[in-house]
Amino acid sequence: MANAPKKKKRKAIILGVGLDSDGHKRLTTGPNFALVGGTESTHEQMTEKAIKINEKLKARGKQLETVSHEEFNDIAHEVGLKPVKPRSN
Repeated sequence: MANAPKKKKRKAIILGVGLDSDGHKRLTTGPNFALVGGTESTHEQMTEKAIKINEKLKARGKQLETVSHEEFNDIAHEVGLKPVKPRSN
């Protein structure tokens, strides 16, 4: 099977965007996350949550790209993240 199609490996990343600002530009990256913007406090909170998510994934023996949406939502809730529902016009 010399010409067998290769399976694409799934990749996943957590992207955090801080929408408040104090004039400083902040960027933090990790094994599967990138965090940009925010005040010092906001950026610190995003960093802490991203690290905790990675710790919980590791404790479960999972990778971000292999965890289900439901399990990710459970982990996010465990670290203090809350879902935001879009506003209806």
